[in-house]
Amino acid sequence: MTSKLFDLTGKIALVTGASRGIGEAIARLLAEQGAHVIVSSRKLDGCQQVADSIVEAGHSAQALACHIGDMAQIGNTFKAIREQHGKLDILVNNAAANPYFGDVLDTDLAAYNKTVEVNVRGYFFMSVEGGKLMRDNGGGVIINTASINALQPGPMQGIYSITKAAVVNMTKTFAKECAKHHIRCNAILPGLTKTKFAGALFSNDDIYQTAIEKIPMQRHAEPQEMAGTVLYLASDASSYTTGECIVVDGGLTL
Repeated sequence: MTSKLFDLTGKIALVTGASRGIGEAIARLLAEQGAHVIVSSRKLDGCQQVADSIVEAGHSAQALACHIGDMAQIGNTFKAIREQHGKLDILVNNAAANPYFGDVLDTDLAAYNKTVEVNVRGYFFMSVEGGKLMRDNGGGVIINTASINALQPGPMQGIYSITKAAVVNMTKTFAKECAKHHIRCNAILPGLTKTKFAGALFSNDDIYQTAIEKIPMQRHAEPQEMAGTVLYLASDASSYTTGECIVVDGGLTL
């Protein structure tokens, strides 16, 4: 007997930061499991390329640009989803900002504001708007991409680490308060993953080698290695799981 636990047929999923990296891998896997995936990031072109590729592979997807650091764009995004689909079953908050890599004492206001606006305010109001749509339709799932930096601040990544710690508490807050609406909220905490977003870590050989030496699996992750955990959290396989923050780091934080 084939298990249907991971079947997402008929589900509408919105994945932010999905034009590349971990977000793209998540979007592709959710579509493969039957969801209609709304591929979103700041720039429409990159989203459209991913959505077209998913459709060419025989699955269902569309592109929708949204900069989650812009409150007006968040509002317009959920207005469009409500008008086009009437519901949202899965929200993956994956887009993030990390504009500053350096000593925490040299963090300027512009870098601080951009990081907080996207990683905290953006995640919060995406979850609020997505949660309202889910509440109106009997429930849903919110999944946040945090980071192991939430547990152990990354070198030269002070404000980014602080915002990711906020995402962990935000996840637990939404899980506790939204359970009565049949909305589950969980997070994934990726470790060192080969993405353009993490380019500063990979371009600094000293930091990279130090990190690899501490990882029991002795390697970095590829984006698709994060997508399976998100599929579990998005599916009925995790129907009694909420408020959890799952670390996927090859053992780095052990």
